Parts: sequence; structure tokens; C-alpha cells
Amino acid sequence: MNSTIHTLLNHRSIRFFKDQAIPMEDLATMLEAMNRTATSTGMQMASWIRVTDPKLKAELAQVAHQPYLAKVPELFIFIVDLYRNCQIAKAKGYQGSKFRSMDNFFQGLADAYLQAQSLTLAAESSGLGAVFFGSILNDPTRVIQLLKLPELTFPILGLGMGYPDDQPEKKPRIPVDMKLGENSYPYLANYDQTFQAYDEAMSHYYDTRNKNQRSDTFTNQVVSKLAQGKKKRAQLM
Repeated sequence: MNSTIHTLLNHRSIRFFKDQAIPMEDLATMLEAMNRTATSTGMQMASWIRVTDPKLKAELAQVAHQPYLAKVPELFIFIVDLYRNCQIAKAKGYQGSKFRSMDNFFQGLADAYLQAQSLTLAAESSGLGAVFFGSILNDPTRVIQLLKLPELTFPILGLGMGYPDDQPEKKPRIPVDMKLGENSYPYLANYDQTFQAYDEAMSHYYDTRNKNQRSDTFTNQVVSKLAQGKKKRAQLM
């Protein structure tokens, strides 16, 4: 097994970090590696914001409802960015409105997500830990205000990085054969029964992990999250 696959197989979210800065030379190398990520149609419609202001981190932690966000040593917010190419086109004399399209948005969305995973892999392969913050979407309007984002941009994900001060257990995943279809969609015969073994694995994980123990299963989470919802997330579309 090569080191890249070993790193991917051992991924876990790290939520607590040592009070130790990442050397700027190392950080710059990881960002350069991320910047080599494949990009849809070559248009590179994503940008990143490195958040270093403690007050701004605290504001974003309130949006996310995750206090530990304020303490991550490095925090990056990934942005779908159609604004930059729009400005380039205007400077070249283009007057159309095709930038305001779902096609462009999805291309930028794919770019941003792929780059976030690339940076995570670069960090973890360098001995760092990382955690995603999809929770910035709890109030995207507030995040846009805080980060002073222009039109044709949208914040879609946060990523915290640093030296781990936490060694959580690996969270079980739905088995590959339940997600993988060959030439067609992988329908399951009986969803409740098929997920029984995975529910047992998740229940054991939650019951025995070092922090935030609880009694829960994956299928119960699916139902509870659908039932709860979040008002401002529901307004995204």
C-alpha cells in the first residue's frame, strides 16, 4: 500500500489542535499543491479566503454553531467564484450575461470541493489534521457579509487545519458495495434491513468514542436531519 492510499484510508476529522503554527513555507507548498487540482473546463472558478482575524473566526464559529472553529490554527473558506472571470471578460469587451448560469456555478462548485479535498490530503500527508465546516451554510448571507464577497461568488465550505491534539476513532462508512453500481444505479432490496449492520457499527462508534458519546444510528440520523432542517439552509435554492 502506498503512502497516499494509507493517508486516505486513515482520514478522520480533527476538531482539536495544538497551539502550534504551521510554518509558512509548508503552508505555501500545500497551497501550491492544491492549486494543481483539476478544474472544470480550465476556467478555475474557485477562490479561497485564509481567515487569520480571531474576531472573524469567532463570528464564523457563531454561524457554524461550532465553537471550536474559532480555535483552528488555519482556516480557509472555499468560494465559488464567477466574479473573477466576469471581470476578465468585461475588460476584454464582453457584455453578455452568461456568467449568471447554473452551469458555471456547478463548475465552480466542483472546483472548490475538489480543491478542498486536495488541501486536506496535502495537510494529512504532512502530518497535520483537518476538519471540514459545511456548517458555514447555516447562514450564507452572514458569511458573505463577513468576508465582503462580491456578486457572483458564494461560500460553500470551510476547512480547518493544524497539528492534531486529538486522536478520534475512525468513523464507519457505508460499505462500498452499497454505493457502487455497475452500469446502472445501485438500488438496494430492503433499505431498512440492508442498513442494519451499518447501523450497528455506527451505534458502537458513538457509544465507545472518547468524546461526545451518545446512542445513535445512521438511519435515525437520516430521519432526524430531514425532520429538523435549518431555515436558512432551506433558502439556498
